[in-house]
Amino acid sequence: LTEDEDIQRMLRGSLLRKIKSRRGPRERLFRLQEDGATICFEGRFGRARSQQSFSVMNIEGVREGHQSEGLRKYGADFPERHCFTLVFKGKRKNLDLAARCEEDARHWVQGLTKLMGRLQAMSQPEKLDQYPFWIHGVLQRADRNKDNKMSFREVKSMLRMINIDMDDVYAYKLFKECDRSGDERLEGRELEEFCRRLLRRPELEELFGRYSGEDRVLSAEELRDFLRDQGEDASLRQACAVIRTYELNEKARQQDLMMLDGFMMYLLSAAGDILNQEHTKVHQDMSQPLCHYFISSSHNTYLTRNQIGGTSSTEAYVRALMAGCRCVELDCWEGSDGEPIVYHGHTLTSKILFRDVIESIRDYAFKQSPYPVILSLENHCGLEQQATMARHMKAILGDMLLTQPLEGQDPHDLPSPEQLKGKVLVKGKKLPEPWHEPCGVTSLPDPEEEEEEEEEEEEKLQERSSRQVRDSPRAMVLGDHGVLAKDASQVAPELSAVVVYCQAVPFPGLPHALRHPRPCEMSSFSERKARKLIKQAG
Repeated sequence: LTEDEDIQRMLRGSLLRKIKSRRGPRERLFRLQEDGATICFEGRFGRARSQQSFSVMNIEGVREGHQSEGLRKYGADFPERHCFTLVFKGKRKNLDLAARCEEDARHWVQGLTKLMGRLQAMSQPEKLDQYPFWIHGVLQRADRNKDNKMSFREVKSMLRMINIDMDDVYAYKLFKECDRSGDERLEGRELEEFCRRLLRRPELEELFGRYSGEDRVLSAEELRDFLRDQGEDASLRQACAVIRTYELNEKARQQDLMMLDGFMMYLLSAAGDILNQEHTKVHQDMSQPLCHYFISSSHNTYLTRNQIGGTSSTEAYVRALMAGCRCVELDCWEGSDGEPIVYHGHTLTSKILFRDVIESIRDYAFKQSPYPVILSLENHCGLEQQATMARHMKAILGDMLLTQPLEGQDPHDLPSPEQLKGKVLVKGKKLPEPWHEPCGVTSLPDPEEEEEEEEEEEEKLQERSSRQVRDSPRAMVLGDHGVLAKDASQVAPELSAVVVYCQAVPFPGLPHALRHPRPCEMSSFSERKARKLIKQAG
């Protein structure tokens, strides 16, 4: 790849602006390192203390244009073709960038895509060859005062650089155990020991010792026995093939022997995964009614952190959908200017527009899976903003939104995931049918069982946060935003009309449900309620 034009541009470096807020974004020099796997960026004048880095291996995807919440909010001053977003694995926030010209942006987007593909295709030994260069670079950048020693603060910085989210108490315990000199600094062998302890897996070491015996070396026969004990129909030939693929020590590999590092490398690879790799793709019969399946679902999807004062973000929907989630939740409340908002009601969590959420769902609903997506609406809006919600869903989702039962299908029977490919379904309350007055509304009953799960969750939240909130200068009030409308217990005809196969109803009890099965009706209840129902049913 070093001959590639895009990679060459990245190696030379480019001045890119980090778009984080409405304040003037700072321009920084971004450069690909010689290892081909690390990106460094620094202040425009190359101040050492501003140096940071990240690994291409930690990038999940690259988006071109204004395709992130950050760029849609703050990137209006930059041409769309100059902008791109790096989406990281784990909890790390997106990195929104703007190049000086379209050509620069194109080189970085294409170059990163090539590097990600190359790294993904690498074998485990090839990846290991990259690690020493990468770790050495990380250690150099974390050592802020360049004294070749690491304080605990610098160690914490290093952990963040390599994307390790570790509890500070545990990290400091490891730090103290490795600080043989007792000077609150790690150097040389102390630092090596700290890194080694980070990678330790005592349970795998114990397992290796059980099969390898006193010599701590696993023969092909012993590896075969281990594989057979795991339920695999393994032969001696297959055991030798595993050794040749994963053993790191060349001498041991030539003699068909496996050391601890090779054994761990195998178990932590895709081949050692307990999940059958064939099952990472759809292998089940997807032609059964929708209610025959467990559905990967998300609760409070909009939240990126805690449920009391965390951030709500459309990016949370993107991550959930890209993780394969097929049912997402939208807690909808009255917003200002007639626009419904999504947030965790009666808390200090931030608010996002319902419209923006629907746009993100449109863009990412079927990138990871073709099977239907269910929008679970928890509605606290009045009639007017309910109608606005329905209009937004129709206008933004278009033909994706299912608004009528499938043609030729009994409207009281659920279709299959296969039949619903590429469709978005709305789960919510529905008006009794038939209803005749086009402008009429109906107030639905609000029994005790309804929203019990939410009430139970609120109780727990209040218990955890009451002490914090009691002394907080900010009261737990909704103010001008996020108000509960007086007519929120009613359902607007426009919103009712888009609820087709997923009607939310109070649970009538097991005896009634068994006598009168209605596949298109859905009920939610807490585990406490479920246990109570099971107990009552005997």
